[in-house]
Amino acid sequence: MKKLLTILTCALLLAAPSVLAQDSAWPQFRGPNANPIGTSALLADRWSKTQNVEWSQTIPGRGWSSAIVTGGKVFLTTATTDGKSKVPQKGTEYSNEYVAELMKKGLSEEEVMKKVNERDFELPDEVTLHYFLYCLDLKTGKVEWKKEFYTGRPPGGRHRKNSFVSETPVTDGKLVYVYVANLGVWAFDLAGKQAWKTPLEVNPIYLEFGTGSSPVLAGNQLVFLTDNQKQQYLAALDKNTGKQLWRTDRDLGPKEMHSGWATPFVWKHALRTELVTVGPEIAVSYDLSGKELWRLSGMSAAPIPMPFAYEGLLYLNGGRGRPLFAVRPGASGDISLPKNQTSNEFVAWSQARGGTYLPSSVAYQGGVYSLSETGILNRFDAKTGVQTYKERLDPSANAFTTSPWAYNGKLFCLSEEGQTYVVAAGEKFKMLHTNPLGEMVQASPALVGERLLIRTESRLYSIRRKK
Repeated sequence: MKKLLTILTCALLLAAPSVLAQDSAWPQFRGPNANPIGTSALLADRWSKTQNVEWSQTIPGRGWSSAIVTGGKVFLTTATTDGKSKVPQKGTEYSNEYVAELMKKGLSEEEVMKKVNERDFELPDEVTLHYFLYCLDLKTGKVEWKKEFYTGRPPGGRHRKNSFVSETPVTDGKLVYVYVANLGVWAFDLAGKQAWKTPLEVNPIYLEFGTGSSPVLAGNQLVFLTDNQKQQYLAALDKNTGKQLWRTDRDLGPKEMHSGWATPFVWKHALRTELVTVGPEIAVSYDLSGKELWRLSGMSAAPIPMPFAYEGLLYLNGGRGRPLFAVRPGASGDISLPKNQTSNEFVAWSQARGGTYLPSSVAYQGGVYSLSETGILNRFDAKTGVQTYKERLDPSANAFTTSPWAYNGKLFCLSEEGQTYVVAAGEKFKMLHTNPLGEMVQASPALVGERLLIRTESRLYSIRRKK
């Protein structure tokens, strides 16, 4: 018995660092597994501007990047503007509605685009920006330091739905890597000292919508994807020096639409490690040298949701009006599905219209949940793809950008109005309650131990259950 207890104690001690590391770090967009699931039973399920708020901190400027956490420090980026900045507006159709309104008045295409640009787009020659990386104390929210890492005109424009820093940084616990598409990559240590900087070429984005794909780490490689109107490519930098290790050019999607906003996913399974990307109309997976392994068609022309893995399968959200796919490890070549076929050797299952426009899907307790930008929540069985429900969260909830997350038997869906809809996990839809913050939200949260970090348009909140 004594020997058995010694073995168990050693096993627990060996396991503890990885468990603690997961609870104390949120190193990238959507967390360590790109599937935002909380592990602490003490995470709060109710909050407001005052209820269960451990601290909140004003963050000047605007950014839709998420907070990341390592070593008891919170890092996030923002950009302030000299003068006025065009404010965001909820929903996704207001520019299209404005175009229809102007065309109905008989304006030419050139006149329409001019008016739409004036109202809904911020172009590089209109603004001077100050890009900042903030470091906050996780326990108190106190700003420990901030670094202005770039000042000047942005490398491209943005739709006012977007921000100039929508890319989330990534960290290995030693350095924080800040990537701004078409501008550059910066590496800082945890004290704010710059380790290196790598400028990037400027490539145009479709209609100046702006960028959003975040970087990821794969061993010593810092990997980023830029799908743009000039030359799409996936590239890797040495995380210690910033020097380019490789670059793979690609040509995906229709000629007029080569831009994308999906973050790549590092898929580690028993057979190999893959870099899974979703581009216009096609998902492509690469090995760690940038060589293509397989591809799957059926994605939307404007991809945004991030891939992730859960219990042995890879999940690919094809975008609005497109399928949700579950893919088995070991694929090679073109694994696309013929018309009217829902599975093959490597596609375990697909759901024809399971994809969503803005929020990424999340898998939890045997289900895959997909949330539309208009507030429709779908649940699918993670192993079989069988749809278990499709429900509207609330008649008044019709604008969602933030990806849903889950913990303690509950699913959380945060609207652009700052209202979090709390749903019971399981095969039957059950709305539990709502949590109001009362300010626009488009960033996805970070879950660190007992804390939930939510970034609104102007503040960062640490939500923690009062003991």
